[in-house]
Amino acid sequence: MDLTPKFNEEWIEEITLFIKSHVEEAGAKGVVIGLSGGLDSSVVAKLCVLALGKKNVVACYMPAENIQREEEKDAFEIARMLGIKIMKLDITKILDAMKSTSDVSNKKEVLGNAKARARMLLLYTYANRENLLVAGTSNKSELLTGYFTKFGDGGADITPIGDLYKTQVRELAKHLKISKKIISKTPTAGLWKGQTDEKELGITYELLDKILYSIELGLNEGEIAEICETKPSKIRYVENMIHRSIHKRKFPRIPKIGIRTVGVDLRET
Repeated sequence: MDLTPKFNEEWIEEITLFIKSHVEEAGAKGVVIGLSGGLDSSVVAKLCVLALGKKNVVACYMPAENIQREEEKDAFEIARMLGIKIMKLDITKILDAMKSTSDVSNKKEVLGNAKARARMLLLYTYANRENLLVAGTSNKSELLTGYFTKFGDGGADITPIGDLYKTQVRELAKHLKISKKIISKTPTAGLWKGQTDEKELGITYELLDKILYSIELGLNEGEIAEICETKPSKIRYVENMIHRSIHKRKFPRIPKIGIRTVGVDLRET
């Protein structure tokens, strides 16, 4: 039994309609995207172009001290192929200002989160000025395991691929004719030199997605271990990541005092 999440080509229309309707609902002119030169941001950029037209999509490439020239080249090539405007916004000075007021440089994970938040600050500043929505690039695998920075890359107005596992995003990229080079690249958030997603997660996306999908289907630990040909401890490891990151997927907690409380029992629709 293959539990690799599959992709349905019909979802492309659903996602593009989602993007278009939310931009119109907000009265925005379009979207701005942090384009890294990687798979997820490339896919989101292409979906936004399909939904809104290339004139209504703006990309930002935001390098720091550990700038990867190959990543920059890929980001600008993707923007050129899509016909969208792209800006290079170096966040090094922002990080230097942070370091001068707070000692964040002694731990790479802390500085990495600072980088993600600096990038989101610039995206929202530009979006606010130009009346755009910020299109996030997180996928379902990242959202479920908490593999994103709270108020950083996890901050966005819409997240077009947020209900697609990483392996599904790869399949979607093929349908969108994203280059093989981008699809086959080693996933990285570019937060420090040598950083990769799978190294940080401690598991490959292929196995992670099979386990996450099995949990979504309601299979028990024994069934998942047998089908995915892995140890029960690996499944508990993934379940623990899901549990520990719940706070990242929820509105900040508020004590219940009034008749209807934001994030608790206030119905917005």
